[in-house]
Amino acid sequence: MPEVLVPVARWPRWLANFEASHGPATIEVADGALRGSAPDGSRFAAHLPFSTGYDGPPDPAAFADAVAAPAGWGVLLVRKGGFAAARVERGTVVASKTGQRHVQGRTKAGGQSQQRFARRRANQAREAFEAAADHAVRVLQGVEVVVAGGDRAAVAEVLADRRLGSVRVVGPWFAVPDPRRAVLEQVVRDAESLVVDVENAAGPAVRAPGS
Repeated sequence: MPEVLVPVARWPRWLANFEASHGPATIEVADGALRGSAPDGSRFAAHLPFSTGYDGPPDPAAFADAVAAPAGWGVLLVRKGGFAAARVERGTVVASKTGQRHVQGRTKAGGQSQQRFARRRANQAREAFEAAADHAVRVLQGVEVVVAGGDRAAVAEVLADRRLGSVRVVGPWFAVPDPRRAVLEQVVRDAESLVVDVENAAGPAVRAPGS
């Protein structure tokens, strides 16, 4: 199913648009999500942020009221050559850091030149991940839950640092470009949105207004 992020304030409007397009939805709670099925076969599964399961009544308003961010949580975005990290406490960013390090691109050279280039590139990437881990340790001090994004392998390399061993990644995954300051700030805002998987039986997936 296509996945969309729906800010809590826009949830009633999103649901109204879904029903306007597909008909009144039958609502139920299953597998920790609020699920809706329309007469034309379209359906959605709405999940609370931070991989939190929902076991309340099958009521969209009650579902929205169940949204609650951890008292302290973090963001970790990593791509080769760049990273961004933030610590959020009670809705406020209290620490953050972004950084860039040069990692050479791929080459079409062959033979020994290609091998030397590959070793140099691997060393640059390793140094970049080590630097990102050093900053993440400082920024994410005391944080156990993070939302993450960028390159999955790069994030895994950073979190492999034993100093970050207690950090747990929760959904959704943010497939962001180079993690600069504006990207980090947007992820901080988006992390508290509802995560809605949509299957539209009669055309493109319904998207949240303004998304």
